[in-house]
Amino acid sequence: MEIETIIEPNRVLRNVEARSKKHALDILSEMIAGADEDLSQGKVFDSLICREKMGCTAMPGGVAIPHGCIDGLDRAIGAFVKLGEPVDYDTPDGGPVDLMFAIVLPQTDNDTNAECLREIADLFRNSGFLAKLREARSSRTLYDMITAHRMVQSATA
Repeated sequence: MEIETIIEPNRVLRNVEARSKKHALDILSEMIAGADEDLSQGKVFDSLICREKMGCTAMPGGVAIPHGCIDGLDRAIGAFVKLGEPVDYDTPDGGPVDLMFAIVLPQTDNDTNAECLREIADLFRNSGFLAKLREARSSRTLYDMITAHRMVQSATA
């Protein structure tokens, strides 16, 4: 999977102000919906919330990967935000989240979806990489770091 097929520079933002987990998901939903004229912000938000109700999508280290499936979608679409202040995310360890990579996936291809989510999760497991993301000074820098890191991992795999 090439991360550039999922996110674009205009769907990566730094210092996003979100009042809550729900507000952060709302912002990410709007970013994703803007990538496809057939997607509505409400449809994206509903898919993310539906998945969150099944269980928290947060990982250790202040990262969450909210995701959902949408019938009729023909490709994965994602967005990434670095929140200005962490939000409570109902994580198992009780820690807040400040890095969020949201993704919506086609309803039909479960094996491909699982592999995509696994690769995204692997991208955000490195604590040194997370520290660098938190230090980024611009949204474009975040995008470049995420795409470069993914390419490095692919080259060493």
